[in-house]
Amino acid sequence: MMKITLFIAMTLAVTSPASALPFGTKSPDGGTEKQEMASVRGAAKEVSRSQTPEASAVVESFFESSDSGSLQETLHALSNADGMHDFLQSTRRSLHRHPEVMYELPFTSNTIAGILDELDIAYTRGWSKNTHPEVYEGQGGYGIVADIGSKSSEEPCIILRADMDALPILEAVKGIDGFKSMKDGQMHACVHDGHTTMLLGAAALLKKIESQIVGTVRLVFQPAEEGGAGMKRMVEEGVHLMEPKAQLGFGMHVWPTLPTGIVASRPGALMAAAEMFQITLTGKGGHAAMPHQTVDPIVAAASLISSLQTIVSRTLSPLESGVISVTAISAGDAFNVIPGDAVLKGTIRALSTETLLSLRDKVQAMVESTALLHGCNSTITYSPDYYPPTFNDAELFEWTKDIGALISRDGKLRDVEPTMGGES
Repeated sequence: MMKITLFIAMTLAVTSPASALPFGTKSPDGGTEKQEMASVRGAAKEVSRSQTPEASAVVESFFESSDSGSLQETLHALSNADGMHDFLQSTRRSLHRHPEVMYELPFTSNTIAGILDELDIAYTRGWSKNTHPEVYEGQGGYGIVADIGSKSSEEPCIILRADMDALPILEAVKGIDGFKSMKDGQMHACVHDGHTTMLLGAAALLKKIESQIVGTVRLVFQPAEEGGAGMKRMVEEGVHLMEPKAQLGFGMHVWPTLPTGIVASRPGALMAAAEMFQITLTGKGGHAAMPHQTVDPIVAAASLISSLQTIVSRTLSPLESGVISVTAISAGDAFNVIPGDAVLKGTIRALSTETLLSLRDKVQAMVESTALLHGCNSTITYSPDYYPPTFNDAELFEWTKDIGALISRDGKLRDVEPTMGGES
């Protein structure tokens, strides 16, 4: 099984809310030196260093060697070379102006392919085809996989992954007229334009030192992260079976609650397992002045929404984490007519697959019992693919945390609490 680690980082300047909890850096005596910025759950709060002496020794000995020291200096010089900043900025802003959602990513895919062509990096296209066209629009197939290095099956292979898709959100950000979204109702609100640009920047650096790479670095550009399980499609298509087979996988996510230039992560569960649901309650419509002649699905929906909140608070251990949120309600369109149907949409989140599936079963049972109580019929449908939690391999995390510290502005990798955001 391939080991995976996801880091989260802040690479863009942000303004944080003043009402949140503070960061703290540790002084030599263990106290808190200063509060750096505001935070919310999911933001780094402590400095993390490797607790495994062997891991630190491996990292330190590697970067103390003349070859690796030279390589580190080379990468630093290349990353700060003339033109790199302009390349990254222009690429990211172009992607930001042209957001594309879910499985329909022709501009984004063509941009990536064009840059890889200029860098003389071989790649394959057609990845992540949409297997659920009844749910998601677009045929898919816009994923890209590229290899840099020896491509020898006798040497190591690792995956670096970035997601590509935007969100169906109207961009109302001020002060970015030069690269604001040109598509009404679509924007890169989750910074996947930044993730794609970061991986393309890494591709440019790695290509420069390709002759020094012992093994293969596989670049995976993934569509449909925002609800479409695009990475699952790529796994089903065999991305993990390509030769040479990858042993390790790494990802990174820009995080708005971290200071600029800071890197953070944690071993174990980092991001939640996630499921989406749609509930339809069907009653009997009629005139609002004669409710006794109807079966009111709105009353049933109101009761259900309140009852759903007791599942986490009264059936889940206080030491476990779970979320059930109803995020959309649709019923009726007249002030004097009780409708025949009410539709609820929402999400279920947990830090383990087992808890997610247990919560999902409890939601279904509560839907059925509430509908019965109010004399309604009910249906509940789920997304074609629930997201498993993002679970960082503990051993790999220990080995990589000092390397992550090398590129973090304060020279340390911060610990971060898990978040109920999902990733796939």
